[in-house]
Amino acid sequence: MLWHIAITLGIVQGIGEFLPISSSAHLILTRWFFDWDPIIQYLGENTDIVLDVALHVGTLIAVLIYFFRDWLQLLTHGLSKGMKTQEGKMFWYLVAATIPGGIAGLALESVIEHFIRSQILVIAAGIAVMGIILYYVDKKATQIVSFEEITFKQAILIGVAQALALIPGVSRSGITMTTGRLLGFTREAAAKFSFLLATPIIAGAALKQAPGIIHNIANPLFLVGAITSAIVGLISISFLLKYLQTHNFAIFAVYRLAIAALTVIVYVVRGA
Repeated sequence: MLWHIAITLGIVQGIGEFLPISSSAHLILTRWFFDWDPIIQYLGENTDIVLDVALHVGTLIAVLIYFFRDWLQLLTHGLSKGMKTQEGKMFWYLVAATIPGGIAGLALESVIEHFIRSQILVIAAGIAVMGIILYYVDKKATQIVSFEEITFKQAILIGVAQALALIPGVSRSGITMTTGRLLGFTREAAAKFSFLLATPIIAGAALKQAPGIIHNIANPLFLVGAITSAIVGLISISFLLKYLQTHNFAIFAVYRLAIAALTVIVYVVRGA
């Protein structure tokens, strides 16, 4: 059993899911950089699925633990008081904002999976372009709207934008935070809304793989991947929320351009 693969991918997922750098792109690139696909396939025909499910379960655990109190209040108010309270409104805003991404995922996931995910240069381009957009929008945007002031229309717009995260390199957190900033959210508000919006999306992805979770729950590789991504995910959420109190998104834009450039260089050198 090659533990280093499960641990490494768990770290990549835990960081990439919550920082605006694209977890899907980084998982693909990590396996491509180290040529791990043949090894993963050698371990067993279901190993790839086991790892993918484990990583998503881990990040779901992370976001549920970190925002447990928030979700408890949102659920309580949303289901018992409807739109009569701020928490109730936010709950239904998040439900509505999840729908566009969910529909897009069901309709386009297989196309994305079989084409774009295998195109390394397309992924590199997505990482670079989104980095430039993130930097430009964040630099020009005002900081007016707090988390409590988010409107239904703004929530829906972010939900629609989230559908673009199906393209590896765009990043779910990256596109939702960028859209939030474009709408005038403070950086902290954009990040918090993005994280809360991640919960039903990640839960949906995990639920879709429920048979795999049940079948592999005792698999050591599954446990290592899930635990690693959960721990790193918790650290990533905490880090970003604190970081954005005094910093902008520039460092993530620079990182995106750097990893995109590195990917192109390696691609050319390998002649792939």
